[in-house]
Amino acid sequence: MAESRLIQGRYRLLDLIGRGGMGEVYRAVDESLGRRVAVKCLKPMGPQHDASFTTVLRERFRREARVAAALQHRGVTVVHDFGEYEGVLYLVMELLEGRNLSQLLEGNQQHPLPVSDVVDIAEQVADALAYTHEQGIVHRDLKPANIMRLTDGAVKICDFGIARLGADIGFTSKLTGTGIAMGTPHYMSPEQISGGHVDHRSDLYSLGCVLYEIATGVPPFDHDDTWAVLVGHRDTTPEPLRTHRAEIPDYFQTIVLDLLAKTPDGRPADAKDLRRRIGAAARHAHPALPPPRPAHQLTHEPRLPSWTRSMTTGPKATGGSALRPALPDHTAGLTGEWTTGVDLRGPSLVRLPRQERPTPPPELLAVLASRHNAGLSLGRLGRWEEAGEVHRAVAAEREHVLGPDHPDTLASRYEVGFTLSRTGRAADALREFARVADGRERSMGADHPETLAARQETAYVLGQLGRHFEAHDVYAAVLASRERTTGHDHPDTLRCRHNLAFNLSRLGRLEDSYRMALDVAAARARVLGAEHPDTLVTWYEVAYALGQLGRWTEALGTYREVAAARGRALGADHPDTLAARYEVGISLGRLGRSAEALQLYRDLVDDRTRVNGPNDPETLRARHGLGVNLGRLARWEEALAEARDVCALRERVLGPEHPDTLVSRREVAVGLGWLGRWADALTVYVQVAEARERVFGTDHPDALASRNDEAHCLEQLGRHGEAVELYRRVAALRQQRGR
Repeated sequence: MAESRLIQGRYRLLDLIGRGGMGEVYRAVDESLGRRVAVKCLKPMGPQHDASFTTVLRERFRREARVAAALQHRGVTVVHDFGEYEGVLYLVMELLEGRNLSQLLEGNQQHPLPVSDVVDIAEQVADALAYTHEQGIVHRDLKPANIMRLTDGAVKICDFGIARLGADIGFTSKLTGTGIAMGTPHYMSPEQISGGHVDHRSDLYSLGCVLYEIATGVPPFDHDDTWAVLVGHRDTTPEPLRTHRAEIPDYFQTIVLDLLAKTPDGRPADAKDLRRRIGAAARHAHPALPPPRPAHQLTHEPRLPSWTRSMTTGPKATGGSALRPALPDHTAGLTGEWTTGVDLRGPSLVRLPRQERPTPPPELLAVLASRHNAGLSLGRLGRWEEAGEVHRAVAAEREHVLGPDHPDTLASRYEVGFTLSRTGRAADALREFARVADGRERSMGADHPETLAARQETAYVLGQLGRHFEAHDVYAAVLASRERTTGHDHPDTLRCRHNLAFNLSRLGRLEDSYRMALDVAAARARVLGAEHPDTLVTWYEVAYALGQLGRWTEALGTYREVAAARGRALGADHPDTLAARYEVGISLGRLGRSAEALQLYRDLVDDRTRVNGPNDPETLRARHGLGVNLGRLARWEEALAEARDVCALRERVLGPEHPDTLVSRREVAVGLGWLGRWADALTVYVQVAEARERVFGTDHPDALASRNDEAHCLEQLGRHGEAVELYRRVAALRQQRGR
């Protein structure tokens, strides 16, 4: 949309000034009126939404935009116009000069703001909320990033109504089946978390979280894990602000703690009352304020549902590579209608035989939906083991109350299979996906999109198991069905063709893989856009195929284009952008340009350390690449030291027999050999070979390569007879494997 530069023949986009979970914001000029404005372009609605659903969402957008445009208050961002252009929804707003509270904290190195500024911000936001709440409007997503402090000191709230719209369209992940946005857990009220009734007092709670943070420098519940934050909101009394910062006035601490009451009734009645209290207290040295509520009054509050209590703290939620890749949501819209004998397969409802089981209570179905979505969220955080436990429990309960072939039961079993495949249990995942595919075929039909999704995951897991010929047959069958039912260029068809191209390369059919990937990349660019993540994933596969074909100059150019496009579309620190930069380094090394590769990996290590931490597997992968290129430049002492350090870290983080750990251990042996320390190198090569045989089997290519390394080392030590015998054994195993 930005490429056109002109929207509706009126709004000329000048430059990108912000990017978030819902879209992008541009500085622009309204050429009709000659004024500078901000244009917010919302992310396009994905192909998973059918036409009727899209129509509803467009109408919802218009309604919410009208609500936002009707708000006229000095503390609320003015919305001038809204509409749709080339399939993208947009809002035209006043252009604000200043920084949001999140930027102010970041610019202050996360130190709290001056107390006088905090009190002034609190009073201005309370005034704006008093106005909007009187209009019957609840923000629902109040956070530092949505509150602007202008250069003249004025404060404005942004995005009224748009946060709710984003949750409806599906831009944010869901916490429960009740449509609750999970995007900013540090500022969510307890009733939002539990799916209870939300009114204007939820905004007051969120404001309390914001004021706590800008006054102390930390949110009220500053844990390292999203779920611990949510539990804190529901169950934990926040520490008094003065424990973080002694100069905070007593009256202000009291007001903020009142805003953070666990129940809406414990908070100020409304924003008007809050504004009055802040103003009166700020103007008088000893305001007559109610005393803080004793902590024991908070012990009888309702707690989180039982399924959250087993959740443990873990890695801090980030945009790291452990997050589940974007997939079509095949669980959305599944309801208890199955038990009424209605098939939801198409526009014409087909009556099915009524299930011989009582209709479960809606409350139970809601709880199961909530737990299912909690499992999905755990997966998005990379916590696959915990996600699997949740999905297995929900699947068992759904099978008991709904039946084994109910869509909701099969949706849970599908997620069980997904978690198994992501935790290295490919054989178990294969059985689960096959069960889901068969059940969906019985209940929905062989060509139903959800049946095909399960078949496609079956093929993926077959590939994980090295059964690429079987995977090829399944992919081909799914592709034929998708082309027949949805068309050659449908995004789901293109996803299947992409997977088939990937599998062809693993079958050694490199030219076929390259041609198919090239065709899919062009089609995705045409259908989804040149910089859509799926398009760039396929170009990444094109580059991989070029490298396998030895066409490294072309591979390097393609990887660089992917890295640059991902930087523009996803951000410089996105894991996919960093992954493409890593492959640029691989290509440079293959082309003998190791000095350039070395500098690239140094920069990548710095960026990975900043984004993921020094011990993250991806940081260690970048360090491994750095060490390899030190060796290629004959800087073997440095290369050996780097390999030893990375190997030790990988052993601690990943385990002593993880494939990446073994790769680093082999690199230690390589360095020892180049330094002439062949006896030491032999010891390490043998360790790697024995570990790979235990992990992969004696005839696995990596195990055989390690035995070849061992034989070469024996030659260097003058033990030619042993070397020849080992070479013969490796050759025999390779011949046997090839039969």
